[in-house]
Amino acid sequence: MTRGDVVVRKQRSGVPSTSPYVVGLTGPIASGKSTVAELLRQRGAEIIDADLVYRGLLAPGSALWQGVVERFGPTIIAPDGNIDRAALAGIVFADREALADLDRITHPAVIAEIRDLIARASSPVVVIEAVKLVQSGLASDVDALWFVTADPETRLRRLISRAGMDEASARVRIAAAPSTVPEGVAVDAIVDNSGDLASTSSAVDDAWRGLRLGPTPEKHNQLVSVQKERS
Repeated sequence: MTRGDVVVRKQRSGVPSTSPYVVGLTGPIASGKSTVAELLRQRGAEIIDADLVYRGLLAPGSALWQGVVERFGPTIIAPDGNIDRAALAGIVFADREALADLDRITHPAVIAEIRDLIARASSPVVVIEAVKLVQSGLASDVDALWFVTADPETRLRRLISRAGMDEASARVRIAAAPSTVPEGVAVDAIVDNSGDLASTSSAVDDAWRGLRLGPTPEKHNQLVSVQKERS
């Protein structure tokens, strides 16, 4: 079946499969995807954090490191040889074309590594946590798509507290990152993470019980469209 223009893989359509059931976990910056991922880990899922994969591939001297430095220049190199993520962020989150270039350079390598990790996973359920899961093309690798949301002010407070940035910088970062999945794309579960941990855990339990891990004639029979976020 398709999610808009995105083809979604169906492994559980009556044919036994030894590959893991893959949940794509996405949502806007500071919505609390990592909190939801940890709750899923506690329920037995194996977590693949796309940002951690990206950081691992960006080791000094690596092919990805070289590609990023060639595009953005030596000023983004920290004294220890690593990419200065704050310096790079200051460039790309203020310039949409620069951000698009960074995505173009990094997404293929990150996607390839994630696919390799899925192939080597030992858990029957694997969760890919990624803010640009749909935009990068990874939606074609998932069996279910979950969207984590939180109200804009909660996200702003979290980003200021987490990253220690001022409000203006936090608003720029939020504006530069996708706050919804593309129009027409449907999700299997929406987890509201605006409240306390108990409320989020309850929402995760509801969505977790909805996973259909065994063969079914039609897995995606209740899709929920994500509406545009209003701030």
